[in-house]
Amino acid sequence: MRILTISLVVSMLSQFNGHPVVEHLLFNIEGHGEMSYALSVPSNYNPDQPRPLVLVLHPGGARGSYYGSVSMRQLFEPALRDWGAIIVAPDAPTRSWATELSDRAVMGLLGEIINQYSIDRTRILVTGFSLGGRGTWFFATRHSDFFTAAIPIAGSPGAIATTAIGDMPIHIVHSRDDDVVPFEPAAKAAEDLSRTGQLVHLSALENVGHYEMAGYLKALREAGDWVREQWDSRG
Repeated sequence: MRILTISLVVSMLSQFNGHPVVEHLLFNIEGHGEMSYALSVPSNYNPDQPRPLVLVLHPGGARGSYYGSVSMRQLFEPALRDWGAIIVAPDAPTRSWATELSDRAVMGLLGEIINQYSIDRTRILVTGFSLGGRGTWFFATRHSDFFTAAIPIAGSPGAIATTAIGDMPIHIVHSRDDDVVPFEPAAKAAEDLSRTGQLVHLSALENVGHYEMAGYLKALREAGDWVREQWDSRG
């Protein structure tokens, strides 16, 4: 069930410089309650022209309502704006993205978005930062039949079996100077995936701390360009 809770359009984005409309909404999780989420739709959206879909997973930290909207508008939407994509940024219903409840809620929400909007099913990206980077690994490996690319940022796969990621292109963004989530596990994941023939690329940043989110914008934009090149090459 999709409920519009804040009818204002964030910063009136649809009216200036071709920025998208951003709405703050609620999704009903059966048997659990409601999950808040932000939805970014291009101002020139036309149902006759299917759009890419981007799932954005927010980092950890002190959270308020529509916490996912903040990171989406600070980093992900500006970096990927020229995609003309529909972007969904939910608030995790638990303290982690890598739980059964988060999985059920997020995939249920995405199913609703696909029913309501014209989505190019060959161009569905999952991406996230820190906690959301770990969540990106989680969703990409659990739903390799749904997502068609992944960009984990500053997030280690941990114990997640990266071999379950299927044949989707994956672009890992991590800083060598990350003082919270070590660089080495991300580098090892890239090496292991490359060894198995996976289409993977690692952007290793320098002199960018974990909390310097603005320092990841250029790398995310370049990762997005790389993903689109892989999609285009597949036809």
